[in-house]
Amino acid sequence: MSLLAFLKSRSVFWMSLTASTTGLAFFVKDLMQGGQFTKETNETGKVVIVTGANTGIGKETAREIAKRGGTVYMACRNIKKCEEAREEIVLETKNKYVYCRQCDLASQESIRHFVAAFKREQEHLHVLINNAGVMRCPRSLTSDGIELQLGVNHMGHFLLTNLLLDLLKKSAPSRIVNVSSLAHTRGEINTGDLNSDKSYDEGKAYSQSKLANVLFTRELAKRLEGTKVTANALHPGVVDTEIIRHMGFFNNFFAGLFVKPLFWPFVKTPKNGAQTTLYVALDPELEKVTGQYFSDCKLKEMAPAATDTQTAKWLWAVSEKWTRPTMIKIH
Repeated sequence: MSLLAFLKSRSVFWMSLTASTTGLAFFVKDLMQGGQFTKETNETGKVVIVTGANTGIGKETAREIAKRGGTVYMACRNIKKCEEAREEIVLETKNKYVYCRQCDLASQESIRHFVAAFKREQEHLHVLINNAGVMRCPRSLTSDGIELQLGVNHMGHFLLTNLLLDLLKKSAPSRIVNVSSLAHTRGEINTGDLNSDKSYDEGKAYSQSKLANVLFTRELAKRLEGTKVTANALHPGVVDTEIIRHMGFFNNFFAGLFVKPLFWPFVKTPKNGAQTTLYVALDPELEKVTGQYFSDCKLKEMAPAATDTQTAKWLWAVSEKWTRPTMIKIH
């Protein structure tokens, strides 16, 4: 074999290998995108709040509900990013009933101001989507002294939900959707050090907060029996969003070159990550389903720890003590 023929055969081989690998990667990527909520619904006249709606899953959720005619309140910490996302959504959907409102879930005062302003503007609330969250961040505290992951992912949404229950009951049938995570299966409610004051592990703190989401959902569903207000939790999947911004390993130069491309086929896009949220929030068949956990637009079994009634009651009592939802009102 001549040198030219040898080099030509090698180049063809590597080109074929590259094409095959790329094709396989895209095939796996499509396979990993999960269930799709394809049912057509008309949300005209429905009022929906989505926390953390300026980016990622929250933004795609807000976009799709706006497409379906809903009145959407984007409750976000960063009002500038929220306005930018809102403008994009309004231009695309031609739905002007999309609003930006500041709501910092790391500040109970901000949450109370958001609710007070919302109640001055709206008499009804049909769907509350507790989507915002932080993940595996260095230990820091909310403005109220609560460990940030527990404070934002659970306590902030606990307070927000309780302050809006009157409107949700008034607007029944209505829904509360809590975006949790598969990480709840690794979670444990540390009753001896809930606030991670004695020791802190960012992974354990995140899993604890996600387990808290499911425990809160189940206890809330029990307390709302007979009101026609449902509460369900879900796992959106592994999604490529800004929530991983605190995970230094995925954000360094090495990861950008070698690790992220390997993970890419197995990660959902934000649009696909929003599908289970939309399913739980909008599917007419789930109107009376409550206290459940979903993933990939299907009912899934939750971790045994999430069904612990005593822990759920304990967590509720502590959450009430730390947030005082019925004691302080802002008009």
